[in-house]
Amino acid sequence: MSPAPEIGVAVFILKDNKILFGRRRSLNIGAHTYALPGGHLEFRESFEECATREVKEETGLDIKNIELLTATNHLLSDAVHLVIIYMRAQLTDPNQTPQNIEPDKCEGWDWYDLNNLPEPTFGPLREMLQGGFNPFPIVS
Repeated sequence: MSPAPEIGVAVFILKDNKILFGRRRSLNIGAHTYALPGGHLEFRESFEECATREVKEETGLDIKNIELLTATNHLLSDAVHLVIIYMRAQLTDPNQTPQNIEPDKCEGWDWYDLNNLPEPTFGPLREMLQGGFNPFPIVS
C-alpha cells in the first residue's frame, strides 16, 4: 500500500490586524518554526470541527465565524506529503488570551503583524504569505 498524504488544518486567528503564531517544538513536521494553530484532520471530522478542536487543544481559545480560505499541497520530502487546509476564524471573546496548553509541542503563542512575520516561519506558510496571500477579510 502506498503512503497517503497527511492532511492538516491550520487556522488564521486574526485580532487587531495581527495573526496568532506559535513556535513548534521538535516535531517531525515544522520543527522549531513558527506556525498557526492547527493539526491533523481526524476521521469523519469537518474542517470547521478540526479547527475548533485544535485551537482549543493548543491555545485554550474559543473561536467563531470559521471559514475556509484555501488549501495547499506540498511534497516536503520523499516520505512526507502534506495537504494543508487553511481556515480563518475570530475569537468568540476578543479579550481571551492564548494559553500554552501543550508546552511539550509549542514554546508559546503571540500575535504578529503580517508585514513582520516571526522567523523562522513554517516553510509552506511563509511561501504562501510572501507570495501575496492575505488572510485578512477584504473590506469594501
